[in-house]
Amino acid sequence: MSHTIQTEPDLQRILFCTDFSDNANRAFEFAVGAAPRHRGATFYLLHVIPEPEAQFWKTYVYEVEDVDRKARQDIDEKIRTAYLSRVPDTIDLRTEIRIGREAAEILSFASEHNIDLIIMGRQGNSRLGSFLSGSVTAKVTHKARCPVLIVPDTARRRPDPPEDKSNP
Repeated sequence: MSHTIQTEPDLQRILFCTDFSDNANRAFEFAVGAAPRHRGATFYLLHVIPEPEAQFWKTYVYEVEDVDRKARQDIDEKIRTAYLSRVPDTIDLRTEIRIGREAAEILSFASEHNIDLIIMGRQGNSRLGSFLSGSVTAKVTHKARCPVLIVPDTARRRPDPPEDKSNP
């Protein structure tokens, strides 16, 4: 009887979540590195705009003329400059922006798109905000129906291997 051991799962839908923090940028390196290893995979980039908790703040936010259009333009530009230029043309990339509670929106997106792997940084923009509201990453990890790769804020890019000088 022969057994085939699969060394790496077949990931067809990979979700990278960003809040544009430094650690999200480090997590992106892992995400964009994983996508080409899975031929035909779709790579999703998701940014969730946190929705204000208090209803009365929403009134003030939406009174500013064209705030939604301007915010969308700014986020699109940030995605373009921070990420899109670093994605090889061979990767099927799709971006989406949502408004709401971060963890809930990430989990909803993952469910809707039958995501195979979620990649995100452990710490976002604000340690205080994470402490007060609970970690988005922890919430996603506990409730996700697929594996979640968490890139810690201490992760660093591997140095290039030393050049072999014995072979001319």
